[in-house]
Amino acid sequence: MIEPAFEKAGGLVPAIAQDAATGEILMLAYMNSESWRLTVETGTAHYWSRSRGKLWKKGESSGNVQKVREIRIDCDSDAVVLKVEQAGGAACHTGFKSCFYRVVRDGVLVVEGERVFDPDEVYGAS
Repeated sequence: MIEPAFEKAGGLVPAIAQDAATGEILMLAYMNSESWRLTVETGTAHYWSRSRGKLWKKGESSGNVQKVREIRIDCDSDAVVLKVEQAGGAACHTGFKSCFYRVVRDGVLVVEGERVFDPDEVYGAS
């Protein structure tokens, strides 16, 4: 199976999830060889959670699964783009469609867009 050069960066490569229909960047995560294999085999995005130190199927808690429509690997084989169909309308654990919902304007972060879901209802109060 073709796979990215995981050894270049200590076993992980950055993975950008992009909306297959609109081209909007939804999120940045990381993949290891196991999450890569599962993604390719199942057609559903799997990642490696650096904060939790474990394999993570996108949407396993929220139901906001990412169905992979296309995979691209960069010229150095050390980064991937997953063009996905985003179930539930939100990729971000904060409830927004994209993790990139904040825009820098005049040196200030401005929230752009509206929440699709309440993270406290989906994941429990923090």
